[in-house]
Amino acid sequence: MKRTLSIAIMFLATAGVAMAQIGAAPTTDVLGAHLNYGRGCTGCHAPHSGANGNGVASATDATSGNVALWGEDVKALYGQTLLFGDGGEFSETLPSTLAQTLPDAGGILVCLSCHDGNLAKGAMMQNAVFETLPATYGTKNVIPTLLGNDLTGTGNYLNDHPVGSNATIGCGGYSWDCTISATGAIQPGPLMSQFINNYGFFVKPGVMNNQPVVLCTTCHNQHLMNVVKVTKKAFTYTDGTKALSGTQTGLATGYYSTMFFIRAPYNPASGTTGTNQAAQFCRQCHGGEANEFNNSSAVTIW
Repeated sequence: MKRTLSIAIMFLATAGVAMAQIGAAPTTDVLGAHLNYGRGCTGCHAPHSGANGNGVASATDATSGNVALWGEDVKALYGQTLLFGDGGEFSETLPSTLAQTLPDAGGILVCLSCHDGNLAKGAMMQNAVFETLPATYGTKNVIPTLLGNDLTGTGNYLNDHPVGSNATIGCGGYSWDCTISATGAIQPGPLMSQFINNYGFFVKPGVMNNQPVVLCTTCHNQHLMNVVKVTKKAFTYTDGTKALSGTQTGLATGYYSTMFFIRAPYNPASGTTGTNQAAQFCRQCHGGEANEFNNSSAVTIW
C-alpha cells in the first residue's frame, strides 16, 4: 500500500512539473522592461563613450563605460552608505570605484544606477512595473521599481530587501541545515538537499569577506524577464567548487515561466489556486519557512 501511494505521489509531482512548463514560451521579447523603451541593450551597455555616449548629460565619472561598457552615470553613488531593511540594521557602503573585482560593484552599484531614483536620477525609468499582474493582486497596478524614490519618503531604503556585505546568508538555527566553507561556499545538509530536489537552488549569492551575501543579482537575472531555462547542471557554489553530489534542481529540464526578472520558476500570476512557487523561491535562503524544514511532505505546487 505504501509503495503504491509513493508511486502515485511521484506521478502527481511529475505531472505538476510538466504542467508548469506549459505556456513557458514567451511571445514577447525576453528582455522585457530592459528593452528600455526600444533602446535595447544600449540602454545599459553603451558601445561607445560610456554614459556620455548614452544620452546622459555630462557624465562626471571619467571611468564611465570602462567596465562592461556601462552606460549609466554611477558617480553619485560612489561611497554612499545606504540603510536597508528591518529598521536600517543592514548597512551597505557602496564601492568608491566601478571595479569588476568588487561583487557589490556589479551586483548592486550598477543596478542602483538605474533603480535608485534618489541619488542616481539620470536613467530612463518611469518607476512602474512593466508586467501584467493578475486581477486578484490588488487595486494598484502602478507598482514602483525605484528603491530610493518608491512613492514613500525619498531616500527611504528601509522597506527594501537587504543587500551587501551585512546581508549574509546563514546556516543553522532557524536557517537551513547547511555549512559555510572557508571561502564562502554554501554546503547543504539533508533537509536543504531535499528542498533542492523539490525546487532547486537558482540564486547566485555573492561572496564578500568569505561569506555568502545577497546582491541584487542574487535574485534577479537582468537579461531574462519572463522565462528561465532549467537544466540538470551540476550543483556548484559561489567559489566554483562542487559542494553537492547531484544537480542544481530536481525539476524537469525545460523552460519555466517567471516574472520580475527572477532567476527561477516564479509565477504568482499563473492562476493556479494554492501554488507555492513564489514562496519556494524565497525559501532558497529562508529555510526555516520551508516545508522540508517543518516535517511537511508538500513539494512545489504549480
